[in-house]
Amino acid sequence: MSDNLLTLDEVCKMLDKTPATIKRFARENLLSSVQDGDELKFPEAEVKRYLAFSQRLG
Repeated sequence: MSDNLLTLDEVCKMLDKTPATIKRFARENLLSSVQDGDELKFPEAEVKRYLAFSQRLG
């Protein structure tokens, strides 16, 4: 499992969502996130897992 962390902008592009939506996902524990200073970062493996799940639903 990768522990590469993605920035908010990278996650927005991968999931085709707005920053506000991604922050809400993090707040509601739909996506794991870590606070890195004043930046929110997301584990790449978690984002890919969410993407695969959402594609199966779509």
